[in-house]
Amino acid sequence: MLKYTEPENYLNRECTWIKFNERVLREAIVPSNPLLEQLNFVAIAASNLDEFFMIRVAGVKHLIESGVKHIDIAGMTPQEQFEAIQSMVHTLVDQQYEYYSVIQDKLQQEGLHFVSVDELNEEQRIWLDSYFEREIYPVVTPMAVDSSHPFPFLASLNLNLAVLLRKKQGDTSVKTAILPVPSPIIPRIIKVPVAAGDAKQFLFLEDILGAYANRFFLGCDILEAVPFRITRDADLDIDDEAEDLLVEVEKSLKKRRKGAAVRLELAQSASRMVREFLRGELQLEDKDLYMIPGPLDCKVFFSFTGIEGYDHLRYPAASPQPSYELEELGAPDMWTAIAKQDIMVHHPYETFDTVENFIKLAATDPDVLAIKQTLYRVSSRSPIIAALAEAAENGKQVTVLMEVKARFDEENNIFMARKLEKAGCHVIYGIMGLKTHSKITLVVRREEEGIRRYVHLATGNYNGKTARIYTDVGILTANTLIGVDASAFFNLLSGYSDPPQWNKLAVAPLNLRERIYEKIEQETAWAKKGKKAFIVAKMNSLLDKEVIAKLYEASAAGVKIHLIVRGICVLRPGLPGISENIEVHSVVGRFLEHSRLFYFYNNGEEDVFISSADWMPRNLNERVELMIPVEYGPHKERIKGILSLYFNDNVKAYAMNSDGTYRYIADERPTDAAPIHAQMMLQHEAEEKHKKHKKSKRR
Repeated sequence: MLKYTEPENYLNRECTWIKFNERVLREAIVPSNPLLEQLNFVAIAASNLDEFFMIRVAGVKHLIESGVKHIDIAGMTPQEQFEAIQSMVHTLVDQQYEYYSVIQDKLQQEGLHFVSVDELNEEQRIWLDSYFEREIYPVVTPMAVDSSHPFPFLASLNLNLAVLLRKKQGDTSVKTAILPVPSPIIPRIIKVPVAAGDAKQFLFLEDILGAYANRFFLGCDILEAVPFRITRDADLDIDDEAEDLLVEVEKSLKKRRKGAAVRLELAQSASRMVREFLRGELQLEDKDLYMIPGPLDCKVFFSFTGIEGYDHLRYPAASPQPSYELEELGAPDMWTAIAKQDIMVHHPYETFDTVENFIKLAATDPDVLAIKQTLYRVSSRSPIIAALAEAAENGKQVTVLMEVKARFDEENNIFMARKLEKAGCHVIYGIMGLKTHSKITLVVRREEEGIRRYVHLATGNYNGKTARIYTDVGILTANTLIGVDASAFFNLLSGYSDPPQWNKLAVAPLNLRERIYEKIEQETAWAKKGKKAFIVAKMNSLLDKEVIAKLYEASAAGVKIHLIVRGICVLRPGLPGISENIEVHSVVGRFLEHSRLFYFYNNGEEDVFISSADWMPRNLNERVELMIPVEYGPHKERIKGILSLYFNDNVKAYAMNSDGTYRYIADERPTDAAPIHAQMMLQHEAEEKHKKHKKSKRR
C-alpha cells in the first residue's frame, strides 16, 4: 500500500481547482454556447475565483504566516502552493479578459455596446449630467486619506475608485482619496437613452463616477480615478462549544467582513503611485496584485445576461418535467404511489416540485404525525420552509436540523431557523464539531395498517432555485428498513442516542468511509480471482488520500475504474503500474454537475448507491453524510444509464491526463462519430417521456 501513498502519485488540491475553473472559463469560447451564455461563463468563473481567494488562498496564506511545516498530499509546502496558485491564477485572469474582449466584440455585432462617457453625444451627456446629480451624487461619500484621515476599512468585494488629486490653489501636493461605487444601491450597468432603432448602449457605474469625480472634490484637479477591489479572508472561526451556536455564527459573520486582504484587483490604467499606495496600505505582496484590462468583478454580467429581447443569445428555456414515474403509476395520491414503489427524480430534468409537494402534502395531511428534515442550503423564499412552518402550526411534530455553518449561506439559514422556531418547529443547530450535509426528510404517517414512514433521500440540497441548475438525484421510498434507519438517524442528531446497527444507510463519520473501502476492496478481490471488476463513480471532488490509495490498489489488481469528477481531483490516472486502469472525465455544461452516484459490478450483483458525500476528508471525517443503496431494479438501471451517458459524453466532457492537465474530448471526436451530449439527451428524454404520458392519457 505504501507505494500508492507516495506524494508523486497525487496532485495539489489548489492547482486542480484552478484547472477546474479553467474548464468553466473555456465554455466562454465554445462556439455552440449562445453568446450571452458565453458571457455567463465568464461571470461564473469570476464568482468561483472570488470564493477561492476568500477561503483557499486565505488558508494557504495563514499556513505561511503561522510558520506551520505543513506538507500537502502532493508534497508541496505552503509557500510552493502559494507560488503555484499565483502563477496559474494570473494566467487564468489574463485568459478571462481575452475571452471577455472577444465576447464584447460579438455583443457589438448584436447591437449591445458598452461605451465610455467620452463616446456619448451631446444629448446623452445632458441626460447623464441629470442622472448623476439625481441618482449618484446624493449617495456617494468621498473619503480623504491623509495624516488625519487614516485609510478606511473597505468591505471585501466592494468596488471603489482610488483618486489622485491636487488643490488648484495653496498646497499643490498630490493627495489621495477613495470614492466607493454605490452598487448595488444603483445598478452597476446603466442603460443609456438612444434614438429609436439605434444600437443599445450601456455605461458602467464606476466609469460615470470617474468622469464626475471632480464634483466631489471642488477646487481640485483630478489627476487619476481608477477602480479597484479588495478580496478579504472570509473563513469563519467558530467556537463549536459555544452555548448558543447562532450567536457565535452571527459574531463570526461580522468578523468575516473585516478579514485581512488577500487580493487586490486594480484597473490596468492605474499609475505606479496608486498601485504602491494601495498595496502598501493593504499589506500585500506584488503577486497579490491583479492588473485588470477591463471591468472589475465580472459577476456583474449575471444580471446583464438576462436582458430582455435577446432570447436567441441564450439557451432555449429548459422546462423541468413532472416525474414520469409518478405519472406512469397514476396513483390517487403520493402516499399510495410511494407505498407501491420507490420513486426516483432526476433534477433539473424532472421538476423539484415533486419534492416540495411531498413536504407540502405532509404539512396538511391530518394523518401525518411528524416531519423531520435536515436543511443545508435553502432559498430565501423556500416553499419548504413555509410548509414546515405550516405543519407545526397544524399541530404536527416538526424537527429541523438547520446547518447554520453552511458557508456563505449562514445569514439566510439563521433567518430561516428563527422563522421556523417562531412557528413552533423544534430546530437543532447541528452537532458539535460536525457540519450536517446529509439530505433527508422523514414523514411519519398513521395509516390503517399502522404507522408508516416515508423518506426522501437525495444528493442535493432542499433548494428549489439551485435545483433548476444543479443535477441531482433523489429517491422517495416507504422501505421499512430505510424508515427505521431514518428514525435512528434523527434520534442520533437530536439526542444522546448511540449509533444503531444500520440496516441500509451508511453514515459519516461513523461508517461511510468503511463502506466505501469495503466496496472498492470487493472489486479488488474479484479482479484478483480473474473475474470482471468494474467501478464507476460520479462526484464533485475527489481528494481523500486513503480512498485514492484504495482505487490505485484496485487498478493495479485489474479493476477497470471510470471516474466522473466535476471539480477537484488529486488522483493521477494513467500512472504505470498504479492507475493504468483508471480514467477520469469531467463534464462542464449548462447545468452544474452535483450528483454523487456510485456503481460497483460485484460479480454481476451490481451495487448502486447515491450519496450526499464527495470522496473528501471533510465529507468522510467532519460532516454528517449519507450513502444510500439503490435496490429497486429500474432505478439501478436508470443510474447505470446516467453514469454511462456522462462517461461517454463527447460534447461537454474533458479527459484528465496523468500530469493533471485536461483535454477537450470534442476535439478528439472522429468526424463520423455521433455527438453524445449527456445533459441535452437527459433533458430530451424527460420531455419525451412526459409527452408520451400525455398522449397515452388522451387515448
